[in-house]
Amino acid sequence: MTQQSEIAGSPTVERHACAKRKPPIYLRLGFQIVAGIVLGLALGFIAPKLAVDMKILGDIFLRLIKMVVAPLVFLNVVLGIAAAGDLKNVGRIGLRALVYFEVVSTIALAITMVIANFSGVGTGMHLAQNAQEAAAAHAQYGKGASTTLEHFLLTIFPDNFIGAFANGSLLQVLVISIGLGAALLMLGDQQRASVEGALNRMSDLFFKFVDVIMKFAPLGAFGSIAFAIGSSGMNAVISLGYLLLVLYLSLAFFVVVVLGIVLRLYGFNIFRFLRYFKDEIFLLFATASSESALPRFFDKLERLGCSRQATGLVLPTGYAFNLDGTSVYMPLCVMFLANAYGIPLDLHQQLGLLVLMLLTSKGAATVSGGTFIVFAATVTASGLLPVEGLPLLFGINRFTSQAVCICNAMGNSVATLVVAKSTGEFDPNAARNEYQRVFGTPIGKVI
Repeated sequence: MTQQSEIAGSPTVERHACAKRKPPIYLRLGFQIVAGIVLGLALGFIAPKLAVDMKILGDIFLRLIKMVVAPLVFLNVVLGIAAAGDLKNVGRIGLRALVYFEVVSTIALAITMVIANFSGVGTGMHLAQNAQEAAAAHAQYGKGASTTLEHFLLTIFPDNFIGAFANGSLLQVLVISIGLGAALLMLGDQQRASVEGALNRMSDLFFKFVDVIMKFAPLGAFGSIAFAIGSSGMNAVISLGYLLLVLYLSLAFFVVVVLGIVLRLYGFNIFRFLRYFKDEIFLLFATASSESALPRFFDKLERLGCSRQATGLVLPTGYAFNLDGTSVYMPLCVMFLANAYGIPLDLHQQLGLLVLMLLTSKGAATVSGGTFIVFAATVTASGLLPVEGLPLLFGINRFTSQAVCICNAMGNSVATLVVAKSTGEFDPNAARNEYQRVFGTPIGKVI
């Protein structure tokens, strides 16, 4: 009895108990990010001029994140292909992913176009086109925005290895990664093992680097939110409040209902899935940039049971070809401009715009404002809508980006899970153990 008491009170047991004990709430990243958001909101309303100056904090954090995104995507795709073992397996995963991307993106566009027609966003604004404003808006947003199939295809393929990373072109980095991954599979076993080992060590190093950068996430969240409120106040929100309301409800419907049904078919519960990624969702909301949480999604999806090859191939490819939030945003804003300027769009024109949006939404930048850039490209390329309406939407771009990037990230996380399960690249025991570790409760059949 005495011996058992001694063992129970031994330093080893106490150390294990301390290791399992959760850190204080104020030391958790999620709490710190939320605190940064709240303080940023308060400063934006109390001292708007000072809040605008805080933009530098958000910009610095996003620059740090952008710095590591391209190398992380490169390393994860190459290692994902290497882990697949052969090009046939890579093609099997990639083909299923692309089919899934196109089906879900089309569903998002079609559903939102219907919502946009019935909601009547922009109706009653009676805006008139002004030649001077049109020219200024076109000069600011329309430059280089014209999108053709030829131009789109050319932008996919890089003409400079280093330039693709320097410019942060995700599509070009993907092309390089896929090509280099295929070349890696063609090497002899000894050469391949040494190269793969080096890439694995580099990947581990970059993830540790991300952990260091994430220490600054609360400051980035504080600066970004303070600037958004301090620069725009509530005027933009009130004037375009209905559009924001419809957009947020549409994005919530897509995530909870559409993605919820998809997850249910594969044995997952959408609400538990969202809870698992709650810290990343807070970070996305604060920074309005999908890139800010991308490294953490790589790590968490692997811990949730998705294999490295599935995660490394599907997740970064999804950020180029499966931007569900962007697909919800674009039809609503198209119909908003059409209704605001009294431009009737018949069924044929709307279908044509859907096809155009299916093209222009590919490769949308994952940085803050990327969705607005591809929307400007769509407006310019369509020739149907007034470009002078773009600054109007740009005024609330910060608030729309916050919700859109969350939907983009959740859509790609679900896509990774679905493709992993459908291709046998998923470990259900790992998923159950991870949920058990995070939530601390027994997991049922639907996890």
